[in-house]
Amino acid sequence: MEDRKMRPRMKRGRRKVCKFCADKAASIDYKDIRTLEKFVTERGKIMPRRMSGMCAKHQRDIAIAIKRARTVALLPYVSD
Repeated sequence: MEDRKMRPRMKRGRRKVCKFCADKAASIDYKDIRTLEKFVTERGKIMPRRMSGMCAKHQRDIAIAIKRARTVALLPYVSD
């Protein structure tokens, strides 16, 4: 019982709104490097949904676009 009182509570932040759902005009394109770099970590990994705040549909689209950009050497596979 005392362990529960001593343990700090986790704060839950507000759920992020998907950028591409909110802005209907925004599109996901593998040639748009500035947009794609926002969803890649400093190590070069694709950010998960809980960090990026994307919906499932747009997270899949972002992942595909990042992989295409890596294939044509617009984005690095690993960041140095």
